Amino acid sequence: MNFDEILSLIGGFGKFQKTLYVWICLPQIFLAFHMLISVFTGAVPPHLCRPTWPSTGMPATLNFSLLTQPDGQSELSCTVPLNHSDAVTLGDGHPPGSCQGHWEYSNNTFKSTIVTEWDLVCDNASLNNMGSSIYMFGLLVGAVLFGSLADKYGRRIIILINLATQAVFGVGAAFAPNFYMYTALRFIVGTSISGVIMNAFVLGTEWTGPKQRMLAGIITDYFFGFGYILLAGLAYLIRDWRQLQLAISAPGFLFVFYIWVLPKSARWLMANDREEEAWELIRKAAQMNGKPITKDHELYPVQLQQGYKTEGKTKVKETHSCIDLVRTPKMRKQSLIVFYLWFVNVLVYYGLSLNISDFGMNIYLTQLIFGLVEMPARTITLFTLNRSRKISQLAFLAVGGTACLLTIFIPSELSVIRTVLAMIGKFGITASLSIIYVYSAEVFPTVIRQNGIGLSSMCARTGGVLAPMMYLLRSISPQAPMLLCGLCPLLGSALTLLLPETANRPLPDTIEDIEGTNLSEEDGGVKPVIFDTSLKNMNTGSTTMD
Repeated sequence: MNFDEILSLIGGFGKFQKTLYVWICLPQIFLAFHMLISVFTGAVPPHLCRPTWPSTGMPATLNFSLLTQPDGQSELSCTVPLNHSDAVTLGDGHPPGSCQGHWEYSNNTFKSTIVTEWDLVCDNASLNNMGSSIYMFGLLVGAVLFGSLADKYGRRIIILINLATQAVFGVGAAFAPNFYMYTALRFIVGTSISGVIMNAFVLGTEWTGPKQRMLAGIITDYFFGFGYILLAGLAYLIRDWRQLQLAISAPGFLFVFYIWVLPKSARWLMANDREEEAWELIRKAAQMNGKPITKDHELYPVQLQQGYKTEGKTKVKETHSCIDLVRTPKMRKQSLIVFYLWFVNVLVYYGLSLNISDFGMNIYLTQLIFGLVEMPARTITLFTLNRSRKISQLAFLAVGGTACLLTIFIPSELSVIRTVLAMIGKFGITASLSIIYVYSAEVFPTVIRQNGIGLSSMCARTGGVLAPMMYLLRSISPQAPMLLCGLCPLLGSALTLLLPETANRPLPDTIEDIEGTNLSEEDGGVKPVIFDTSLKNMNTGSTTMD
C-alpha cells in the first residue's frame, strides 16, 4: 500500500488538510508583500538638483509638476537645472545629471523612499533596478539551497527557520544605514521567501490526496492575490518607506506559533525510516478527519513503510539526468520551448507588476487594479484547462502580449487607456503563468519530470532577475520595455503551437513515449496528473511567485 492509498483511507482533504492549508496560505500574503514592496519603497518621485553656489532668483517652493511627463516619468529632472538662469553653469565640466549640490524631491505622493534617502536618481538610477534584481536572485539561491536542505532535514524545520529569517532580516532592512546594507538584507529575505513558499507547498502536497492537489494549489494563489491587494492599502496609509518595510516584516514574528501547529510530513518521515513518528501523525490526521484507524489496521505501518520504499526503489532503477531533456530531437524541442515559456511568463509578470508607475495613473489605484486582476485570471484557468492545455496557453499568451504591445501606440496623455491595456496584459500573463505549472508537468515524461520542472524553475527565476533590469532599456527608447513585454509572449504563443496537447491524454512515462508516434493507450484510460513537489519552486505567485 502506497502513501496516496493511505491518504484515501484517512481522507485526502479533510479537516486536518484544510487546517494545514490555512497555515500554508498565510505566508503567501507576506510573499506578495515582499515581492512587490519595491513598487513603493523604490518609487522615484519628481526631483531637482539644488546647487550649493549662491543663485539669484532661487525659488523657495519648487514646482515639480513642470518636470513630470504625462506618463508619470520625470526624466527631465536630470537635464533641467533648478534655476534656468544658471543653465550656463552646467558647462563646468560636470556631466548632465551630475548634481553638485543636493537633490530635492516632491513629497506629494511619498514621504520618503529609498530613492529619496540615498539619491538613487540620474547617474545612480540603475542601482535601484539592480537592488530589485539582487532580491530576485535571492529567490533563486533560496530555491536551490533550501530545496536540498528540506530533503535532508525535513520540510517543517526549514519552513520555521525561514519564517524567522524573513522576519528578522525584513525588520533589519527597515533600519538599514545605507543602500548596500539594505540590498544585502533584502537578498537574505529573498532566499527565505523561497524557503518558506516552496517547502510549504511541498508539505501541503505531501499531505493532500491526488484529486485535490490542483484545487489546493490554486487556493494558495488566491492568498498571493489577496496580499497583492492588501499591499496597495498599506502603502497608501504608510508613505514612509522604513515604516512600510517594518509594517510588512514585523508581523512575521507572530508565526512563532507555527512551532506548535505546523505538522511534519509523514511521507518524508516514512522515506527517512522514521515510521513511528509518521504513523503517529497519520493517526492524528485520521482522527481529525473523522476516519480513525481501527485495530484492524495495526499492520499498516509496516505495509506503508514497505510500500513507500518499494516506490523509491522502483524510481532508483531507472536513472536519468538533465541531459536526457535535450538528448533526443522531440524531447529537446519540447524542453526548450517549455523553458522559454517559464522564462517569458515570469519576465513579463514581474516586468508589469514592478513598474506600474509607468502607466501614468495613481500608483495605489493601479496596484489595487493589478491585484484584483489576479483573482479572475487564476479562476478562469479552472474552466479552460480541462478543454485544452495547448489552446489555453497560447491564447492567454497572445492576449497578454497583444495588450502590452498595443500600449506603445497609445499617447502618454491617455493614461487610463494605457492602464486598461496593461491590466489586460497582466490578466493574460497571470492566467498563462497558472497554466504553465500544469502544462509543463504533463509535457515532461515521468522519468525526467522532476529534472524538467527543476530546470524550468531556474529559467523562471532568471526571468525574475532580469525583469527589474528590463526597464533600463528606457534609456534606448521609452517604449522598449513594453515592446519587449509584447513581443516575448507573442513569440511564446507561436512556439506553443509546436507542443503536444496533453488535456485528457495519457501522461508520457518514458522518453520513448515522446519520441514515438503515439503515446501509450494501454488500459484505455487516462493517467492522472502527478504534481511533483517541485512544481511550485517558482512561488508566485505565485504568484508565488516569488
